[in-house]
Order: sequence, then structure tokens, then C-alpha cells
Amino acid sequence: MSPSGTLRRRPIGSTGSRAEKEDDYESGIQVIDENKEFTPNMSKFLSIQGLLAAGFNYHLVAVFGSQSTGKSTLLNHLFGTSFTVMNEKARKQTTKGIWMSRAEGEDGSASNILVMDVEGTDGRERGEDQDFERKSALFALATSEVMIVNIWEHQVGLYQGANMGLLKTVFEVNLQLFQKNQTTSQRSLLFFVIRDHVGHTPIKSLAELLLADLDRIWSSLTKPAGLENSQISDFFDFEFAALPHKILQAEKFEEETKILRKRFREVGSEEELVSGNSSIKSGTGPLGNDGAVFLPAYHRRIPADGFPMYAEGIWSQIITNKDLDLPTQQELLAQYRCDEISSICMQKFDMQMAPFEESSRAGKGVLSGLGPVMKSARKECLSEFEESAGRYYKPVFKRKREELIAKIDGRLKALVVLQLSELHKRAVKDFEDEVVQVLKLGKGLANGSADGSVSYDFKTIVDTARDTALSAFMDEAEEVVLAPEENSSWAGYETEELNAVKKDMDVVAARLRVEEMKRLVTRLERTLKLKLGEGIALEFSKMAMKDSDLGDGKGLWDGIWKIFQKEITEGVKVFKKKADGFNAGEEEIKVGIWRLKRRGWSILKTKVDEEVGGGNLLLKLRENFEDRFRYDEAGVPRVWKPSDDIESYYTRAREATVKLIPLVSEIKLTSTSAPPPLTDFIGPVPADAHLNGDDDAAAPFPSPDEFLILSEAKQVELTTRFKRTADALYVEAKRSTISSVASIPVYFYALLLALGWNEIWAVLRSPIYFMVVLILAALGYVIYTLNLVGPMLRVGNAMMTQGVEIAREKLREFVDAPDAGKGKVAVEAGEEVGMMSLDKKGRTKAEEDKPKEDEDW
Repeated sequence: MSPSGTLRRRPIGSTGSRAEKEDDYESGIQVIDENKEFTPNMSKFLSIQGLLAAGFNYHLVAVFGSQSTGKSTLLNHLFGTSFTVMNEKARKQTTKGIWMSRAEGEDGSASNILVMDVEGTDGRERGEDQDFERKSALFALATSEVMIVNIWEHQVGLYQGANMGLLKTVFEVNLQLFQKNQTTSQRSLLFFVIRDHVGHTPIKSLAELLLADLDRIWSSLTKPAGLENSQISDFFDFEFAALPHKILQAEKFEEETKILRKRFREVGSEEELVSGNSSIKSGTGPLGNDGAVFLPAYHRRIPADGFPMYAEGIWSQIITNKDLDLPTQQELLAQYRCDEISSICMQKFDMQMAPFEESSRAGKGVLSGLGPVMKSARKECLSEFEESAGRYYKPVFKRKREELIAKIDGRLKALVVLQLSELHKRAVKDFEDEVVQVLKLGKGLANGSADGSVSYDFKTIVDTARDTALSAFMDEAEEVVLAPEENSSWAGYETEELNAVKKDMDVVAARLRVEEMKRLVTRLERTLKLKLGEGIALEFSKMAMKDSDLGDGKGLWDGIWKIFQKEITEGVKVFKKKADGFNAGEEEIKVGIWRLKRRGWSILKTKVDEEVGGGNLLLKLRENFEDRFRYDEAGVPRVWKPSDDIESYYTRAREATVKLIPLVSEIKLTSTSAPPPLTDFIGPVPADAHLNGDDDAAAPFPSPDEFLILSEAKQVELTTRFKRTADALYVEAKRSTISSVASIPVYFYALLLALGWNEIWAVLRSPIYFMVVLILAALGYVIYTLNLVGPMLRVGNAMMTQGVEIAREKLREFVDAPDAGKGKVAVEAGEEVGMMSLDKKGRTKAEEDKPKEDEDW
């Protein structure tokens, strides 16, 4: 090796000692030089390497790929060879022709491996001369068991960069020259080594992309007779591996190549290798064989001592085949000029379309004016190409024109797809916004109406908004989609997108319809809550009155159940009428009716709990008791007398009221003595209610205690509290009778008669006094009979209290008067009297001088 680290090649066949001859081949042998000459010294090379007598115990590996992609470097790391590598500072062609070297043996790998380093394709030194590239690639493919295709990750998916065009020619000629039929053909392994793999794209995805490209070029081959229906998998197996960056990840690159080196080993015994028979199924490739790549089916079954003549014969067939010759000068000129003209046309096309592509990448939504500009740019580009390139070789011109169209349309289609996607999103959003806006306006009208009814037709709103949005979408979509006569592959594309828009609008409409139906049910629930609340409160109020039809409590639940059925039936009628305007399906209407009935029952239970809970039921029981105890059959309040049987009245009223508690504690109809037929009235749970995740649908209904209002413990507690209240009313009645009994002693009446005899006699003798006494007695009797003593006393007390307040106010005004501090009081108009001028009786001197008769009067 030279001091620079670059391997130095020696001339083949130089004279000297045996050691000198071995040194001549330290870097391998040049099998075919750059002048397409086959070496006569291959047998000598094999002899020096000790392989000439190896028989079938050897393997041949070749590498194929673009120039300067690190093929020689890869082989040196994999097999320990000494192929010359590129000087990175100069970046000039290193490998010329085809070189062969023997791999160094390593643990876990096969021995006797011959490695061919093939000159790279697409090199600047050969330029457009692809003749040697095709022939050298075909030679490597025809002779080697495993052909390593060295490719960079960023070249995957490219046509020229991945050498797909070259492989197509090689495959086609290989079929004609060396593959007679599928039964006698020899298989090879194409081992793709993807270099500089960064890991963003999985190796599986890269492999699928390469296989798709290979299948496509195979389907376009001109196949010989008998192989028209053949597949690429009939002749080749495929394997894929990835290696990290050689410079940026040097250590990892070394580790991965060592792992990859161990896969180059045999599968099967030596006898199977010689006979060509193996228990491993031919064509399966390395998969399932512990990663080994040398299958018996890949071996050419040529003894090592016959390989030089075999390889030379292969090269002779290749070198004389006209299918690998270069195209004519006319074709070359047409290709060059068409490519040049296409490049110029694309530059103008780029100037027009670049702003739209940048806006598209920036995610700026709908691109305004895209349709006219893209159609104009496409037409101008193709017209200019046809005018300038149409004079050249017609087959080449047509092919290049198709390539240009595919390139233009590929870029335009990416823009069109994004444009249609944005138009799609905008159309659906505009549709939804329009429907929501109109619905909000309709709700405003509904809230302003007297009954809160909805004053809009949902179906009409949806249809109108859909037609408007779809019309706008189609107008803009037609601008960007090419006509079928311009590009048949785009035919019907706008129709497909239109159908997708319609489907999304249907989804939005269905969602809004469900929401509106739920709102309708909610509005009806509010109405039910009001009406049921009033009806239930009225029924419970009737229960508190003894003379009502519910005074015994037996018809309470019958009345409530009738109210519930009536209000629910009316609500269902309203719901059906409004649901028809929503264009709702039968199942949706069933779900809405079921939900309305179920919520209506929940409202009823809530209202019943309100009437029963919080002491309300106790208050109603007290009212019922008081109505029975304090009032007689005519509804007149009772005034208790000592002779009245208060205990009997109390006992009857209490027992009648206590009987109401069990009747209220459980919902039962009087006619059947059983709960109302709630399940039959509401109906079974619809299937769609479960799909919508309705909480009511998930809960069991009716529950075991659905009709229970008061548990036994609450009944006992309520009964105890009521009896205490009734006892208090009984004690109050008893006290009122005791307080009405007079406790005046008998002797007091005799004393009153003796002391008041004169007054009694004076009254009896005076007609005036006697009439006054009679009037007062009659008035007292009337007051007593009408039980007006208490009200008169209260009125008198109120008058007295009001009089006292008025006097206090007048006195306060007098004290607060401005002249009060001077001790003067206005007695008459224009007269002032001082406090010091009054006598001890508070009279003025003028008052003393008045006649005494006036005072006496």
C-alpha cells in the first residue's frame, strides 16, 4: 500500500519470482479492462489463490451501482479485500472495468468467496457512453450468485438514480441470452444494500418501493417466446439491508458491516451443493435460513478450473450482442435536444407555478386563481416543447413529450389534490356554518313566540345550504381539474371529490339533526315539567281537603297517571310533527319518542318527590286533619264547648288522615291495585338509543323500586311526626274549652244584687236606660253568636295602638317646634302666652276672669 493509504495496483502478468507473482495480485485481478478486453490470466489468479482445484466449493459475489457510491469501500469492509477506493478530495473514477479479488475468511462466513468490483455506472468519464455499463452489468448478473446492488437511500424511488433503466436493458438481454425457460434457468440473489440510511423511512417501506419498481420494469420487458408470462420472481430472489453513514457514523458503519459479513455463508451440505439439490426450497432467498445468502440454487455448478473459460464465453456472448449497442446518432441528438428543450420549458413553467407550490406547502388554504394559471402554464409549456422539439426523431420526441406531460401533470396533480382537499374542507365548513346560523335565527323566532314552538323547516334549511355549498365547490373544482381530452387519468376526479363532499355534508347534517332533535326533546321536557308540575300539585292539594274526590287519597295516583298520559301524548304529537321537518328517519323518531316518554316519567318522579319531601307531605296531612277536626260537615268552624266530644272528633280525623300515608307511599292505581303499565306505555328501548350512548338506555328500567315513594322507615317516621302535630292541635282545643268556663262564686251574685239594687231599679224605672240595656244586650248576643269578640278586641287594640302612636307623633312635633324653647304657646290668633304668666292650674289671667258658670258648664 502507498503512504497515502490508497491501494496500488501492479501490472497483470509481470515476470519475477513466485512471491512477486503473488504480489502482482494482492489487489486482485482485472477481469475485464476499460477497453472491454477479457484477461487471459484468470486461471493463474485462481491457481495463486488456491482455488483452481476447489471444484464447486467456491462462491462468486458482484457489486453493482452508480459511480462514487462507495462500492469498493463496501466490499473492502465486508470481505476484507483491497480494492482501490476513491480519493474524496479529487472524486475521480477509481474502478475501471471489472476487478476480482478473493475474500478473507472470517468466523461464521463462507470460505472461497470471489468478489467482483464492477465499474460504476453514470460516471462523468464515460459520459453518455452506456455501452460498457450495460455489458459489465450483464456479465456480473450472468456469472455471480449474489449481486449486491449498492444504492443510497435518497436514490430509492428514482428511475435513473437507482439505475432502473439500465437494469431493464440488462434483464431483457439476460432473458434472451442466458434464460432459455423457467425450468432450466438459473436463479440469482439481488442483494440491495441501502447506504446512508438515516432511519426515518423504515427498511420495509424502501424494500416495497424497490420491488414495485422492479416489477414495473419487468412487466415492460420484451420477453422471448415461452417466457411471456414469466415474473421477475421466477429468476431472482431479493434481500435488503441498510447501513448507516460511512463518515458521520463510522463506528456504527463498521459494526453493521461486520454483522452483514456473517450472512455470506452456505446453506446445505457440500453434496447438496454439488448435486444442486437442497432441502431448502429454491427461490425462497435468505429468509427462513438464518440469514444465509448462498443457496444451492444460486450456484452456477461450474468447477473452479472451468470458470475462466465459462466467464470468457459469457463475455463473448455479451460483447457480440447488438441489443446492448448504443442508439443511433439521430436518436442521441433527439434525446439531447428534447431534454434540453424540456428543461427550458420547465424553467418557465416553474416561474409560474412556484408561488402556488410555496403557498401550498405553507398551508395557506384555498389557492386563489390556481386553475387558470396552471392550465395556461401547462398549455404554454407543451406548445413550446412541441414547436421546438417536434422536428427531431419522432419516437424520441413522443417519448420525451410523454415524459414531460407526466412530469408537469405530476406536479399539477399534487397541487390539485391539495386544492380540492381545501375546497372540500371549506365547502363542508360553509355548509355547517350556514345551517347553524339559520337554526340560531329560527331558535330566536321560537323563543319569541307565545308557545315556544319552532318556526323553521330543518330539511329545507339543510337542502338549501347543501346546494349553495356544492355549487360553490363545483365552480372552483372545475377550474383546477383538467378536461379528459387533456389528461384522461383525471377524468371524473372532481366527481369523486364531490361525492366525498356530499358524504361529509350528510354526516354533518345527521349530527346537526340529532342535536336539533335533542333540543326539541329538551324544549318539550320544559313544557312537560311545567304542566306536570301544575297537575301533580293540584292532585296533592285535593288530597288535603276532606270534601274533595281525593279526600280519602284513593284516587291520587289515578289522577296523576291520567295527567301524565295526557301530557305525554300531546308532547309526542308535537314531536312527530316537528320531526317530519327534520327529515328524520323512522328509527330516529322512535328514539326521540322513547327518550321523551322516559324523561317525562323522570320529571313526574321528580315532581312527586318535591310534593312529598321537605315536610310538604306532613303539611298536607295536617291540613287534611284540621279540615276534618276543626270544621263540621257544612264547612263551618267548630267552637268547642265543654259538652262537645272532642276525643271522638280527634280520633276519627286522625285515623282518616293516617290512612293516607300508605296510599301515598307507593304508586298504585285504584282500579287494578297495581302500579300503572309504565313499560307498555313507554315501550322497549330502541337499538339506536344504545348506539348513541344514551345514559337512560344503559340503566335498567323500570327499577325494582321505581314506584316506591316512601319506604317503611319513612312511613313510620312520617306517621310519628303527624301524630305529634295532631296531638298538639287536640291539646289546643281542650284548652280553649277550659278557658271558656266561668269560675265566679255563688255568694258573689248575692252581693252583686244587694249592692247594685238601686242601679237595677233605676234602670228598670227609666225607659231610656232600659232601652239602652236591651240594645247592648242584643248587640252582645250578636257578637257572641258570630264569634266576633276576638276580632273586635283586636280592632280595639289596633285603634288604641294607632291612637297612642298619633299622640306620640304630635307630642314629638310639638317638642321639636322652633318656638318650643321660648316657652310660648299660641292660644289664639295673634296671642302669645308665656310659661311664666300661667297660674298653677295652667290658666291665663283672662281665663280666670271668665264667669264660673262657663267653667261649670
